[in-house]
Amino acid sequence: MHLQESGEMYLETIYILTNGNRLVRSIDVCEYMGYSKPSVSRAVGLLKNGGFITVDKEGYISLTEAGAEVAEKIYERHTILTEMLTRLGVDHDTAASDACKMEHVISNESFDAIKHHLANHPKD
Repeated sequence: MHLQESGEMYLETIYILTNGNRLVRSIDVCEYMGYSKPSVSRAVGLLKNGGFITVDKEGYISLTEAGAEVAEKIYERHTILTEMLTRLGVDHDTAASDACKMEHVISNESFDAIKHHLANHPKD
């Protein structure tokens, strides 16, 4: 199943919330993303049917191996692109917002080049 940008954003959100060492429910996703309960419920159903998440009987959401792989990739892109933009002089909030848009469309080749450049040119 191919994920659209919105699906990637949901997975990234679940990843971020889960890495805060907490159990995640749909309401947590609603609050974090600022989306309505029906929107999140629909997305959770699609992600569950796509094999990216599981939802237990208490409503707690967990990433599957496939879901974690996508979420980690998107999160890494977000953090690296944010770092690149802030190093270029963009304020952090703008950099994070722009990175959020870029992370879904940048090619693997371009992203790898940026990642390599940042790794080989540490901050001053």
